[in-house]
Amino acid sequence: MGKMAFESTNPSGKILRIDAGEEDGGESSGYRPKALMLSSLAGCTGLDVASLMKKMKLDVDDFTIDIVAEISEEHPQTYEKVIMEYHFYGNNLNEKKLQKAIDLSFEKYCGVSEMFKKFADVKIASFFHHTS
Repeated sequence: MGKMAFESTNPSGKILRIDAGEEDGGESSGYRPKALMLSSLAGCTGLDVASLMKKMKLDVDDFTIDIVAEISEEHPQTYEKVIMEYHFYGNNLNEKKLQKAIDLSFEKYCGVSEMFKKFADVKIASFFHHTS
């Protein structure tokens, strides 16, 4: 697509633009490949947890996932440590069931997290923000 940019198709029919930063000859016109892996990880487990929250009829006002990742210094640079932080917001949070949803995703359903476990030390952390 010019300089360092690529477009990637997907079974959904959507197109995703991938590009390098200016420091690497690109124009920052798309997503960075390694960062996309973290987005895939959050998206995969997020879909699981959202589905389980619906099945369990859990009352959650908002749900976010933050990922903190450490990358190796030597090339090829790879993720070595990954911390997934699950944040739930609401005034009627069932912490036990929400934790069960996270654990089911992380240990049973999410194929992306299973792949990450093969090359990185992956940890999870849960945060429950009770609103009144």
